[in-house]
Amino acid sequence: MGRFTEETEEHSMFRSSVQGFIQKEVRPFFQDWEAQGIVSRELWEKAGAAGLLCPQVPEEYGGPGCSFKYNTMVIEEFTGEGFIGPVNNFSVHSDVCAGYLLGYGSEEQKKKWLPRMVSGETVCAIAMTEPGTGSDLQAIKTRAKRQGDSYIINGSKTFISNGQHADLVIVVARTGEESGAAGISLVLVESTREGFERGRNLDKIGHHSADTSELFFSDVEVPASNLLGSEGSGFGALMSELPQERLTIAVASIGAAQYAFDITRHYMEERTAFGKPIIKFQANSHKMADLKADLAVGWAFVDQCIKQHELGELTPANASIAKLWCSELQGKLVDQCLQFFGGYGFMKEYEISRLFNDARVQRIYGGTSEIMRELISRYL
Repeated sequence: MGRFTEETEEHSMFRSSVQGFIQKEVRPFFQDWEAQGIVSRELWEKAGAAGLLCPQVPEEYGGPGCSFKYNTMVIEEFTGEGFIGPVNNFSVHSDVCAGYLLGYGSEEQKKKWLPRMVSGETVCAIAMTEPGTGSDLQAIKTRAKRQGDSYIINGSKTFISNGQHADLVIVVARTGEESGAAGISLVLVESTREGFERGRNLDKIGHHSADTSELFFSDVEVPASNLLGSEGSGFGALMSELPQERLTIAVASIGAAQYAFDITRHYMEERTAFGKPIIKFQANSHKMADLKADLAVGWAFVDQCIKQHELGELTPANASIAKLWCSELQGKLVDQCLQFFGGYGFMKEYEISRLFNDARVQRIYGGTSEIMRELISRYL
């Protein structure tokens, strides 16, 4: 697609490699993964071998040491082909989990885990949400109690992306007795630890090929060296990394919205009513013009935010604006596009119906639209 500005020859070569990977390793198998509710484990290893995982990881930890723009290009190319489910899980691994290890991991933790994440040997998840907390991370109840040289972890998590495939989980847990944000820490938990249990792969209305799970921790013992950062620093770490996560959701939303627009325009050019293509009716063409204008604004602002992020200048407000605008636009756009398909849009065999379902969660995870508005309002 290449809708971002100031791209180099190296960027174009990377895009081409991502596009080739999608055509060979994703497109032929996507419908099977959607039906099974999970991608194959081999996809992770193939993506690692192709250089699609954790592009920003420095060479000293087994990565290519690219700028974060390469991460966003992976998302853009996958969503630009309609494959938002698989790239959602890749993004959690590459854009969220890797960021915590890079920013807060010890040298030993980085050397142990980052090369495996780059190769796809280790799939990583982050366990924040609990059944009773939702967006209120300060209310978590999962506890990691220090006992000698270990932490004993008890609690449960839900809506965890990569939960079925995860080999390593960054668990948000309470290590102190303080209420609220104080006393929250991040602890690394290997899936092989006794007492760690995966729940069911949750049945969602969209993103079917992106596994999403419940996770349970029953007296899970990990060494104290599995603490990520320092005790009590977890909430601050979460807040500092969320702008990057919200930016990647914005990229996914604008890419998926553009794909929905493109296939709808093609359909409207081919579908006739009363002797002419339905795109020739002024009511329809004007609505498409509005959507095209909204997309142009969204792409431009996301492009601006990526540049700011690479300079270390992306603010929480701008990340929230990008996430709010692009996810709300995606929802509005796919709803209107489905309408243009008429009765066929309500049929599962038409791709627009899947895009409609896939769009809904974009306004929820990574911070709901309501939370985004609250955050933006603080900077008025």
